[in-house]
Amino acid sequence: MVCITTVEKGSLAEKHGILAGDRLLEINHNEINDVLDYRFYLTDRSVTLRLQRGEEIYEVRLRKAEHADIGLDFETPLMDHKKTCKNKCVFCFIDQMPKGMRETLYFKDDDERLSFLHGNYVTLTNLTDHDIDRIIKMHLSPINVSVHTTDPELRVKMMKNPRSGEVLRYLRQLADAGILLNCQIVLCRGINDGERLLRSLRDLALLRPALQSVSVVPAGLTAHREGLYPLEPFDARESADVIDLVTAEGDRMLAASGERVFYPSDEFYLTAGRPLPPESFYEDFPQLENGVGMLALFRGEAEAEIARLSGEGFRLPRERHISAATGYAAYDEILRTVKKLESVWPEFSCRVYPIRNDTFGELITVSGLLTGRDLAAQLAGRELGEVLYFPKSALRSGENDFLCGMLPEELSARIGVPALPAGGSGAEFVDTLLGI
Repeated sequence: MVCITTVEKGSLAEKHGILAGDRLLEINHNEINDVLDYRFYLTDRSVTLRLQRGEEIYEVRLRKAEHADIGLDFETPLMDHKKTCKNKCVFCFIDQMPKGMRETLYFKDDDERLSFLHGNYVTLTNLTDHDIDRIIKMHLSPINVSVHTTDPELRVKMMKNPRSGEVLRYLRQLADAGILLNCQIVLCRGINDGERLLRSLRDLALLRPALQSVSVVPAGLTAHREGLYPLEPFDARESADVIDLVTAEGDRMLAASGERVFYPSDEFYLTAGRPLPPESFYEDFPQLENGVGMLALFRGEAEAEIARLSGEGFRLPRERHISAATGYAAYDEILRTVKKLESVWPEFSCRVYPIRNDTFGELITVSGLLTGRDLAAQLAGRELGEVLYFPKSALRSGENDFLCGMLPEELSARIGVPALPAGGSGAEFVDTLLGI
C-alpha cells in the first residue's frame, strides 16, 4: 500500500477520479509496495486498480497503451524508504567521512531497487529468497553487485555480517535465470588480493554469460580512520601485480568468450606509474562509474574534439587566459590536454593546478571528492586569469553545491575570479576551456 501525493492534470488517473491522498493497494490483484511493483504490474493494457480513500475501498478499471503511465506521483521515487546497509565493511568509505559534511552523505544504502533503477551496487545481504524470486519474476536486469571476494568466510570477515557468505549463492540463482550481473571487488591490501583475488575472478567467470563485467578497485582510504580496521594503501609494485593478475584473467576471458570482462581501475595504473591502456581495451566501458577507463575515454574524446575544431578552422575571437583545478589523479591528463590546446591555439593559455584533498586526506586523489574549501584555500593568491574552471563532478549530482556545502558563488568571491564547472566528457572540457 502506497500513498498517492499528486495526480497529473488531464491524466487517465484524474479522468477516473483518483485523488491525491488516496492509497494504492493493488494492481490486477497484485499488492503494490514500491516502485518496482508499480512499474511491473502497470505494463498491461488493461488494469484494475484497488484503492483506499479514508475508510472506503474502491476500484478503477482502465485501458491504456502498453507501458504507458497513468499520471500518479508518490512521496518518494521508491514509494517507500531506502534500505540501509547492514554491513560493517572494514573498508567502508562512509565510516571514514570527516565531520561536518551534508547529512545525506552519511547514509549507507544497500537497495536492490536502486541497483536496477540507478546502477547502485548492492551486497545482497539485505535480500531474502522472496526478493530474489521477485527480481527473477520481474526480470530486473542488470543487477550490480559488490562481491569483494567469493570466499564465504573471508566475505564475512570483510563485511562483518554473518549472512554475507551464504548470500553468494544468489549470484548463481540470478545468473541461471538470465539476470545480467556487473560486479565490483574493492581490493584491500593483504586481505582479498593475490591468490584470493585470483580465486574470486575465476569463481565469477563461471557465471558467464550472465556476468557482464567485473571491476577491481583499491579501497579508498581517508585520513579519518581512527578506531577502524588497519588498512594500508597499495604501493607501486603491488599495484603493478594487481594489474598483471586482472589483465591476465581478462585476456583469458577475451580468448574464451570474446569479451574482456575483468578490468583494473585507473587508480592502479596511476599508482604503478604505468601508461593507461588504449580505449579499445575497455570495449564499451561497462565499469566507467567505478573509475575504469575514465581517463582513456576522456583522452580520446578530448583529442577527437581538438581534431574536429582544428580541422574546421576554429579560431578564438580574442586571447583567452584562464585556469583549471583538478585532483591529483587526473592532473597529468588535464595538463596533457591543456598543452595540446595551447599548441593548436597560441592565443589560448591555461594554468592547471592540482588540488590536494585536505578534507578527506591526501590519499584521496579523485576530482569528484574535491571540496570548495580546499579549492578556496589552495587557490588563494594564485594566478587564475579571467576565470577558474573546476571539475563538474565535484558538485552534488543535480544540485549546485560542493560536498562541504559551499556554493560556486562563494568560491568565486574567495578567489576573486568567476569559478565555473567544466567537463563531463573530454569534448565538453575542451569546448568549455575554449569558451565555446
